[in-house]
Amino acid sequence: MMMSKITDKFRVTSGESFKLADFRTDDAAPLKKKEAKAGLADFRDELKEYQERLYAEDSQSLLIIFQAKDAAGKDGAIEHVMSGVNPQGCQVFSFKQPTHNDYEHDFLWRHYKALPERGRIGIHNRSHYEYVLICKVHPTFNLSERIPGYRDEVDFNDGFWNDRYESIRQFEAHLHRNGTKVIKFFLHVSKDEQKERFLDRIEDKYKNWKFAASDIDERGYWDKYMLAYEEAIAATATEASPWYIIPADRKWFARYAVGKAIVETLADMEPEFPKLPEEQRAKLDKYRKLLEGE
Repeated sequence: MMMSKITDKFRVTSGESFKLADFRTDDAAPLKKKEAKAGLADFRDELKEYQERLYAEDSQSLLIIFQAKDAAGKDGAIEHVMSGVNPQGCQVFSFKQPTHNDYEHDFLWRHYKALPERGRIGIHNRSHYEYVLICKVHPTFNLSERIPGYRDEVDFNDGFWNDRYESIRQFEAHLHRNGTKVIKFFLHVSKDEQKERFLDRIEDKYKNWKFAASDIDERGYWDKYMLAYEEAIAATATEASPWYIIPADRKWFARYAVGKAIVETLADMEPEFPKLPEEQRAKLDKYRKLLEGE
């Protein structure tokens, strides 16, 4: 009988009956902090080996998407989990506000350009999901796209959002069919924990640079954001491109869970070092003898 993985309870592959409220933000069972840190160290070794296989195989790629509310720990999770990975085989993109040139194209354009090449791991810190998250909470942002038929924020109705979810599903299904595995992490932090982290940024002079007044403004839309996340996850979770709802109140556990899910995904992808044909292996033996005879 196949043993269940610790990340199974965080994995969402269907929107049927999905409710964000069913997922705790402070879950860490059954691990203790010391165990999680030791496990994360082990994952780094496994991740390094899988990355080397993926790079050598040069056939598949992995796209990892991070989405979260402010101060949920995206940057820290990326730094701790991916430390030790060969930069040559890993690409990280942090998406900010779209540029004028971005708005001259459809909403997926700049994200398609940032996809990982075959053999590489790509990380998107925020992603195309911003167009169904912040743009859903603040629909006036959509007007910058100048989509025909949408001239006022009231025009962005359920039909518009359903079409956008469909575009995302098709985009990710296309990637999957062509060798790019997509996994998506939502770092699920509580409002109280976010408050404590904001206060820490204010009180610690070495973290002042992280603080932004706009983050406080966005807290006023907390419930709307939670609903937008719930609807987006429910509409785009699939078996091929799952979401992971990661408890983020304890950073050490969030990093452990993210690392384990990535390693499990790579293990399921089964990347292998290429095997040379017998003819080429025979040539290697010839070259070895030449080198030894110098």
